[in-house]
Amino acid sequence: MTRPVARPEASLKLGVIGNCAFNALIDERGGVVWCCLPRFDGDPVFDALLDPTDKASLWTFELEDFARSEQEYEPNTAVLRTRLYDTQGQGIEVTDFAPRFWNRGRMFRPMTIIRRVKLISGSPRMRVVLRPRFDWGRAEPTEITQGSTHLRFVGPDLSLRLNTDVPISYVLAESFFVIDRPMNFILGPDETLTSGIEDTARGFEQETVAYWRSWTRALAIPLQYQEAVIRAAITLKLSLYEDTGAIIAAMTTSIPEHANSGRNWDYRYCWLRDAFFVVRALNSISEVATMEEYLRWLNNIVVKTAGGHIQPLYGIGREEQLPESILEHLPGYRGMGPVRVGNQAQEHFQHDVYGNIILAAAQAFHDQRLFRRAGKAEFAYLEAVGEQAFRIYDKPDAGMWELRTRARIHTSSALMSWVACDRLAKIAHVLKLPDRVGYWRERADTIRERILRESWNEQRKAFAESFGGKELDASVLLMAEVNMIDPKDPRFVSTVAALEDSLCDGPYMRRYEAADDFGKPEVSFNVCTFWRIDALARIGRKEEAREIFEVMLRNRNHLGLLSEDTHPVTGEMWGNYPQTYSMVGIINAAVRLSAPWDSVI
Repeated sequence: MTRPVARPEASLKLGVIGNCAFNALIDERGGVVWCCLPRFDGDPVFDALLDPTDKASLWTFELEDFARSEQEYEPNTAVLRTRLYDTQGQGIEVTDFAPRFWNRGRMFRPMTIIRRVKLISGSPRMRVVLRPRFDWGRAEPTEITQGSTHLRFVGPDLSLRLNTDVPISYVLAESFFVIDRPMNFILGPDETLTSGIEDTARGFEQETVAYWRSWTRALAIPLQYQEAVIRAAITLKLSLYEDTGAIIAAMTTSIPEHANSGRNWDYRYCWLRDAFFVVRALNSISEVATMEEYLRWLNNIVVKTAGGHIQPLYGIGREEQLPESILEHLPGYRGMGPVRVGNQAQEHFQHDVYGNIILAAAQAFHDQRLFRRAGKAEFAYLEAVGEQAFRIYDKPDAGMWELRTRARIHTSSALMSWVACDRLAKIAHVLKLPDRVGYWRERADTIRERILRESWNEQRKAFAESFGGKELDASVLLMAEVNMIDPKDPRFVSTVAALEDSLCDGPYMRRYEAADDFGKPEVSFNVCTFWRIDALARIGRKEEAREIFEVMLRNRNHLGLLSEDTHPVTGEMWGNYPQTYSMVGIINAAVRLSAPWDSVI
């Protein structure tokens, strides 16, 4: 009979480990509660985040007479340390990481979790609870076999091997035992280790720490908010699926946007919009390798579509079909289902996608540091994207908020079509193609004139969410960020004020004021709050922007991470986690608001 496990209530007080091949989420007590294998969008081998029952799959070290825990990252790394203490003050430290480092001229990033336990004080007792499941928790391992220092968990499509220097009998029985020495656990592919367990674990930890410290040292971070920027940058890097170059929107599925909302979506895919914002944020702190990886993935999309319709999102292996289904057998986060797999938004027409493609690629034409600069051949493919952007800029779509039952000519979509044409004109200038400069500049000017005329609502004294519309939407704040309008323009200043009156709950900002398929949103959308911070700084209200940013920094969890949404009253995090949009906002706000380095050196 399975013994109950002492578990905290599900929350987003979670650490992230990963290596750009897979990720795992670890709770405050060191429990692995979410881990999809063999890649980000795979089957969760550990699913306790979405299953509060005793059937949940998880991997935890349960300390006898547990009293409290502490958790932090090894500075400037993705290596997580959790300290557990019992009621007598005895304690252990658990170090968790996924190996990532250069080896034999290539990046070594195996599908492997390494957990190292060391004694802090006393003679505490713990038990190992390792309960992987397969097929979204429906299937226990079909077979568990053991050797002298390993266990094999055989599933229908995946087999895992645990190598450990802890007595195998204790692991199988889930029995308590005294921690009297360092102990190591290596869970990964069903393969034999090439060296000893402790040597492998120690060596991989040293190499992984060294890799991340070297990576963060190369970042061009702002003077202020350094810790926040570094943690955001590492988290964004962990959202890159390096095999193909795709960037996921978040690592989870079906964390509700707020309690019992039904707004539960699967974000483990690559949205072209979100990926662009990730690339842009990392570029701003001189981390351009992620952009180069992403452009590999994006180029495949652009070439295949050949100027035709492009989906707003794809699977990380460029899968076009992501059929959405509901898993009835999983209760969901805190029992708040449904649990969805797949995302219907892949069927949508979201016309901002074309501008996001060209924005993501634009730096490759201007940046001389890159290993592979873009040239006239790449420009020709992007021109086909631009032609599509111009064709559809004034056609109704689902918009960036992916409304499922309503189509309008959204201002944000037209704005990104303007971006497509504007950036193509600038690229043509770099490539010394004057005819194409004129061609794309004329088209950009045409779209801009339509936006400024048809999105402006004189009654609201603001740019509305659609051509001829009257409702307000935070996405129009991007007009200044992408340089379509001078932020000091009275119309933009007035729009900011109108949005604050309509969409803000104190420092927090919601997406839009109109009801959607599920009614009116109850929580703030973090990236909208960060767009507000950016807009306030641009129009000269920098101190207000800084105050709101400080609130958002306080709302991060204990490890410096954010989800998609924040409840404006409780400050609790909701929505999928960690959300790349939100982590992007931290970097962008810090770069804009920080004092310059030459103010202190």
